[in-house]
Amino acid sequence: MKKFLIALSACVLLGCGEHSSQFQRVLPWAESKELTVLVQNGPTTLYVDAEGRYAGLEYDLVTRFAELNNLNVRFIMVATYAEVVQRLKQNEAHLAVGVHRGVDGEGLLFGPAYQNVTPVLVYAASRSEADVLKEIQQGQAPLSTLPQYLDSLSQQKAQYPNLQMNVVAQADNEDLIEQVSSGQLAYAVVDSHAADVAQNYYPNVAISKSFANNTQQLSWAVRDEDPQLRTMASAYFRQVMAEGTLARLQDRYYGHVNRVDALDALTYLGRIKSTLPKFRAAFLQAEAETGIDWRLLAALAYQESHWDNESISPTGVRGIMMLTNDTASLLGVDRLNPRESILGGARYVQMMRNGIPETIPEPDRTWIALAAYNIGMGHVEDARTLALRLNRNPDSWTDLKGVLPLLRKPEHFSTLKYGYARGGAPVIYVERLKSYYDILVRFERPSKVTLPEFSNTVVVHNPGNLTLDINSKLNVIKPKRLASL
Repeated sequence: MKKFLIALSACVLLGCGEHSSQFQRVLPWAESKELTVLVQNGPTTLYVDAEGRYAGLEYDLVTRFAELNNLNVRFIMVATYAEVVQRLKQNEAHLAVGVHRGVDGEGLLFGPAYQNVTPVLVYAASRSEADVLKEIQQGQAPLSTLPQYLDSLSQQKAQYPNLQMNVVAQADNEDLIEQVSSGQLAYAVVDSHAADVAQNYYPNVAISKSFANNTQQLSWAVRDEDPQLRTMASAYFRQVMAEGTLARLQDRYYGHVNRVDALDALTYLGRIKSTLPKFRAAFLQAEAETGIDWRLLAALAYQESHWDNESISPTGVRGIMMLTNDTASLLGVDRLNPRESILGGARYVQMMRNGIPETIPEPDRTWIALAAYNIGMGHVEDARTLALRLNRNPDSWTDLKGVLPLLRKPEHFSTLKYGYARGGAPVIYVERLKSYYDILVRFERPSKVTLPEFSNTVVVHNPGNLTLDINSKLNVIKPKRLASL
């Protein structure tokens, strides 16, 4: 297994130039057999997830690329996009990822575009979009943005001749969104993917996609004296696009972000403060018995009953985990007792996971188990059988999301063991649950703090003490934000 050395560094308080002397120019990767990669820290690139593992679209793509080419990889984490481009040009790395293709591209070669992003306007949801656009047109307040969107916004001058721009180099997308949320900024232009991901955590921020609609492309970049690395990257992206790996990774990180609307997110955040504390001890107890993250169990309970122990459905399922009477009896719990219901729900999830082949990797195994919690293991197995017939991957939640809705079609369900099912329901169920879980991971700490596992395959060097935990930013401002709901 390859050695992944993750060197974490950031220009936090001082300018990039004052920090650049810390870094040495890299040796040629063909000589060192180590690929040095610049990446911006964030939920769309590289971070430490709820399980204490490194994650992120760019992290997954780079580590796969390195393994295929028999290279070690060293990530250099930086705080801002400007540093990514600057340090690549200074020969402090071989590769920069998540780069806006063609923007500030002098001296660089770009690989294939693998993702489209659009600059979007974010503003306070309490205001009307028309009023905000009128203010911008009249130049009443500066529009804050990041350097990579300056060219796009300059094209808006014809429509908005009085447009004032404030380019914030020492910030990232989430910094600007948070400042709009807190009222420090009237509005800002950010990356569409970052805005979609953040909207569940900042439901008081609205998104306008009509202000700047010129799409930009993300790609990997190398210095222009390294065409061989660009050629290798191009071949790699042709492969991951053709085999569906890229689509699966994008779905893993972005596929569920729009399942919860702003009003639902706002209600949920309020209940995290008002209702969740009543049941936290029970969720923690269930985690202690089953090993399932208490925040995932809490998200499941919210999806089932909105944390209402008196909840009852027309089909007779009841309690905070909405168990049937037969299931509660099987699990040996009183479904009307919230502590026992939560424990029963956790045991049932564990039972579903145990019924799924251990060869299915996480997080797919958990998402498939939760689909079985909703629709039954029989129908999930039917979907996996159908996936094989359709040349889809039965072990991939992304592929099963496309197959499950087919269980309602006669030409398919008539050939399967368990017959008809409303297969679209578990897809919506799991995707919404994933959003609820993401929000809890941001605002609630795990039962014990976990760090990335240290082994001979992962070495972490963090001289700047840059925090990568996905809920690190919001921990500081959580009480203020929740108190305002």
